[in-house]
Amino acid sequence: MPVPFIDLQRFEPDFLDRWMDRVRDVTVHTRFVSGPDVARLEARLAEAAQAPAVVACANGTDALQLALRAVGVGEGDIVVIPDATFWATFEAVVNVGARPVTVDIDPVDLQLDFDAFVRAVDAHRPKAAILVHLYGWGSRRLDDFRAFCRTRDIALVEDGAQAWGVTWNGRSIYADALISTVSFYPAKVLGACGDAGAVVCSSPELAATVRMLGNHGRTDHYAHGAVGWNSRMSGFDAAWLDLCLDYLDVRLSDRRRVAERYQELLPALGVHVVGPPAGYVENGYLNVTLHDPAVRPTIEAALKARGIGFGTVYPGAMSKQPGAVGHLVAAVGGAEADRLARSVLNLPLFAGMTDAEFDTVLTGVGEAVGAAGGTVDIHMAGAVDDGGATSAAAPAASV
Repeated sequence: MPVPFIDLQRFEPDFLDRWMDRVRDVTVHTRFVSGPDVARLEARLAEAAQAPAVVACANGTDALQLALRAVGVGEGDIVVIPDATFWATFEAVVNVGARPVTVDIDPVDLQLDFDAFVRAVDAHRPKAAILVHLYGWGSRRLDDFRAFCRTRDIALVEDGAQAWGVTWNGRSIYADALISTVSFYPAKVLGACGDAGAVVCSSPELAATVRMLGNHGRTDHYAHGAVGWNSRMSGFDAAWLDLCLDYLDVRLSDRRRVAERYQELLPALGVHVVGPPAGYVENGYLNVTLHDPAVRPTIEAALKARGIGFGTVYPGAMSKQPGAVGHLVAAVGGAEADRLARSVLNLPLFAGMTDAEFDTVLTGVGEAVGAAGGTVDIHMAGAVDDGGATSAAAPAASV
């Protein structure tokens, strides 16, 4: 049977009926922009994130730009970011007039490399940094990043676009951050019915600044205390997300179950699957396997021939993107982000995925690995076991 990489149409039996009721209610009362639906959503999000305040906005990229502006980043400031992330992290820095420095990733957890980060800070004296929580978990050294940035007076923005529902040492990953961002793009674990995002704030004062910037810099309807822009969430997106929150625990459980089965069963096929470091409960956002770059195309072709969807999240390091030319100040560290980009392969994982679909994927992967010549178990340079986390990627030799 064909298995999609992701399927957004696996609605619960009563979901669509409840959604039609919400659509009618929003429409009849013309609550199209901001309003009580957004306010209710913000309150629920803040409670789930264990944070003082959440400000809804138009999309995850805007959330990053709002967060950077809110912590004082502006023209000419240096901002350190990971070399492995989605392009929005890079372009948000440029769009607020700042200058990005990329830093390589840790081969153990595939997140920002802490030691390389410290070197980048010493060399470039950044105003801020963006720590991306990639793949549905976060850095094994999250507490070190937060403490270091506090001691150096560096504003740490945490890009949690993929991290809704993730916990770190028993608390929401957003709980102890200075400021974090969320994307509600429809394919996310908590996805909207269009583009939407939010900024998670550590204080009401920070939230007030974010809200002002995202609403034309307003201090009153026709009074403007800053130059902002229009980044308000629609009433329909807020209503959809509010409804999805009612189902989120079950969806998270479903995703985590599939993620755990991959981590349990793929190694027997010669595939080294990557999982979260100790201390994390992942949200099941993405399955992550990594392969010899010379072998990956054969595996992809075999999966495609069997109708099995897959992804490569993400296929290029930030420092290698054509759009980085003229903006990138420096790239600090080694080549792990580039290895990761050429090695990563993501298998189907979504809420509502059936056991039959999972078994089809597992069989297809086994056949694909066989077509590629057997085992594809490989390791990132310097990777070690980390308290139960599995880690793998490209060969240790420089590529």
